Amino acid sequence: MLGPKRRKYRKDFRGRRKGNSLRGSTVAFGEFGLKALGRDWLSAAQLEAARRAVTNSLKRKGRVWLRVFPDKPVSSRPAGQRMGSGKGDVDRYVVVITPGRVILEIAGVPEEMAKSALDMAARKLPFRTKIVAKEK
Repeated sequence: MLGPKRRKYRKDFRGRRKGNSLRGSTVAFGEFGLKALGRDWLSAAQLEAARRAVTNSLKRKGRVWLRVFPDKPVSSRPAGQRMGSGKGDVDRYVVVITPGRVILEIAGVPEEMAKSALDMAARKLPFRTKIVAKEK
């Protein structure tokens, strides 16, 4: 699973998920991309599931770029534990996704194959997405 090797601080505040994505909102590396229309936390497991769906659908042809990295720690407490006694241990790492962010990109495959692969990846994500092509 993806996650940072080292962090200055182990735990983060939850933060706010407001605004739209300005940086990372255009297709930069590939020919086709998957752009977020919703806002949510995207976990490392969900991102890996989307990546695997794309690579399996492309049958190891073409090239895939992940444009996001889960570097925000999310803590959780065990089920059935009483309130109090501090913050829980780090459970997983997430990336904050805001509308307009390109999540992954594909190049080197026909348009029909790319759209099919990105559609498979979109089903693994917890928000609505759209397929975008590189502007010429």
